[in-house]
Amino acid sequence: MTLLAQEVAQYLKDHPEFFAQYAELLTQLVIPDPHGGRTVSITERQIAALREQVKRLETKLAELIRFGEENDALLAKAHRLTLALAGASETTAALAALEDHLTGDFAIPHVAIRLWAKSPESTPTVAERELIASLVHPYCGPAAAVPEALAWFGEAGAHIRSLALVVLRHGGTPFGVLALGSEEGQRFYPEMGTLYLERLGEVAAVTLARTLALD
Repeated sequence: MTLLAQEVAQYLKDHPEFFAQYAELLTQLVIPDPHGGRTVSITERQIAALREQVKRLETKLAELIRFGEENDALLAKAHRLTLALAGASETTAALAALEDHLTGDFAIPHVAIRLWAKSPESTPTVAERELIASLVHPYCGPAAAVPEALAWFGEAGAHIRSLALVVLRHGGTPFGVLALGSEEGQRFYPEMGTLYLERLGEVAAVTLARTLALD
């Protein structure tokens, strides 16, 4: 009878007592060393496999620790920005706090804030209205895809390669956009998470709606 390798493997899984009954096989079986041409005992191979597994787990743990530290640092920055916005009593102070913290703590090279409620004559263009309507969630990606937003950065707009755009809403109605720009093409990319951007937009919108007396 010919047994398939899968059948042998399944049998050994289903009958863990096998090697207890045939203990001498553990000293007789030899298998190829995956890192060389020699043969090793099954015990040596198990030890090598466990060492490899430990290395993978250590790498994964180090990665999780790094992610945790990065998130802690990000939360600390967001907290400092929130406190600064909470203390702003005027729109100019709120805008200054946003720009200072985003360019400083968050190291974002270019920040532009477009407010259509700032003055009665300030209204969005047709292209800007269409852009706002399309931004159900924050936009992250190539700047070339939203050329109408580049004008908000002035002369610097010509050098921006990637953008993040967050609509500022009050009572569900848009009244502005927070735009973040970078010369790096992959600083803001479509696959990146937008949770922190959404929360940033909510905090900024609440503060600016208060200072602009939109209620």
